[in-house]
Amino acid sequence: MSVIKNILKDIPFPKMVKIKQKFNPTHLENLIEKLQEELQQREGMDQIKAGYQVGICVGSRGVANIDTVTKTVVEAIKEKGAIPFIVPCMGSHGGATAEGQKEVLEHLGVSEETMGAPIKSSMEVIQVDALENGLPIYVDKYCAEADAIIVINRVKPHTAFRGPIESGLMKMITIGLGKQKGAESCHQMGFKYMAEIVPKAARKIMQKVPIVFGVALVENAYDKTCVVEVVPSAQIEKRETQLLIEAKARMPRFLFDQMDVLVLDYIGKNVSGDGMDPNITGKYPTPYARGGPDITKVVVLDLTPETGGNGNGVGIADFTTKSVVDKMDLEITYANGLTSTVCTPTKIATYLENDEYAIKAAIKTCNILDYNQCRLVRIKDTLHLGEIEISEAMLEEVKKHEDIEIISEPYEWQFDENGNLLDKE
Repeated sequence: MSVIKNILKDIPFPKMVKIKQKFNPTHLENLIEKLQEELQQREGMDQIKAGYQVGICVGSRGVANIDTVTKTVVEAIKEKGAIPFIVPCMGSHGGATAEGQKEVLEHLGVSEETMGAPIKSSMEVIQVDALENGLPIYVDKYCAEADAIIVINRVKPHTAFRGPIESGLMKMITIGLGKQKGAESCHQMGFKYMAEIVPKAARKIMQKVPIVFGVALVENAYDKTCVVEVVPSAQIEKRETQLLIEAKARMPRFLFDQMDVLVLDYIGKNVSGDGMDPNITGKYPTPYARGGPDITKVVVLDLTPETGGNGNGVGIADFTTKSVVDKMDLEITYANGLTSTVCTPTKIATYLENDEYAIKAAIKTCNILDYNQCRLVRIKDTLHLGEIEISEAMLEEVKKHEDIEIISEPYEWQFDENGNLLDKE
C-alpha cells in the first residue's frame, strides 16, 4: 500500500443528504418578447441604417439564453436592412486564438449556422486611445471598422475586485473587445486599479467607436434570466451601476456560513472567470474582493467540457484529481494567468489518484477533532446552488432554516471500481 493510501485509509466518509435551497425564483417567462419590445422602444436601433455592417459582441461565459438573445438581436438588425456579424469578445479566452474563440462561442450555441450570421474572429486589434497614464486602449479590428456595435453581456459581481462597475457591459467593452492585447493592457496595473481602469477605458472606447447600445442581462439564483434591458451607450455606465446592485441581490449563495469541506463536481470558464465563482465560495484570487462563507478545504473533481481544457481555478482549490490535471491544457490555462497577471488560479492543486482520495484528503486536513462530524457540502458547480448535498452533521442546523427543504434520507457515497463517483452529471 502506498504512503498516501495508508494515510487516508481510515478517513471516514460522512453520510450525505440532499437539500433544496430556496431563492427568489422570479424570472422572465417571455424573454424573446421582452427583448423584442426593448429593441423597438429603446434608443439605439434607430441609429442602425440599411446596409450598415453591425458587430455583435458576445463573450465566453455560460450566460443563460445567450444563444436566444443573440439570435433575437441578429434578426432585429436584419429587419432594419443592416448586415450583422458576430465577434467573440473574450480577452484571452479560447487559448487567445481566433479559432479557439470561435469554438468557445459554438460551445455556447452561438454558431454561424444557428445565428444566421457570420462569426468574424480575429486577435488583431487597433489602438484607439490611451489613458492619462499612457496605458493603451485597444479594440477588435472588425469592430473598429463596423458602422455600429452592440455589446451583449450579463451584469454580475466580479471575482477579483469591487467597484460601482464590475462585470458587465463596460468590462466587455474594455477587456473583451480589446481581445488578448487589450485584456493584457487593462490587467497590467493589477486588480487594485481595475475598478478605476474599466470605466475610464470604456468611456474612451465609446467616444471612438460606434457602440450604439448594450443588451444587459441579470440572472436569478437558479441561472435563469430575470432582467433583459437594451441600454443606449450614453446610459450604460449609470444603468449598469444600478443593475449590479440587483445582480448582487439575486445571486445564489449558501444559506449557512461555515463548511469544513466543499466538493465541486465541475469548474470551468463557462461557469466563472475563475472556474468557480469566488463570490460563492469566499475563495478569492486577489485581496481586492471579499465576502462569502468560511470554508476550510475545497476539492475540484472535474473540468466542464465547455472550458476546453482551461483549468483556471484549480489553483484556488486545495485538492483535485489526476484526471483533472490530465485534462488541463496548460498553454491555454497559463495564458489566462499571464494575461490577467493573477497566477494563483492557474497553479495545480495537490492532486490525488481519484475522487475518493481527493475528498478523503480534504476531510483529513480540514482541522477538526472528529472526522465523522465533518461539515461537508457537495455541489455541481457554483452556478447551481438550488439542489445541493450536505453531510449528516449539518442536518439539525438546516432543519431550522425556513428557506431550506430536506429532500432525501441520508445515504452513502457511491464510487466505481476506480474510486470515482458514480453520480456526477
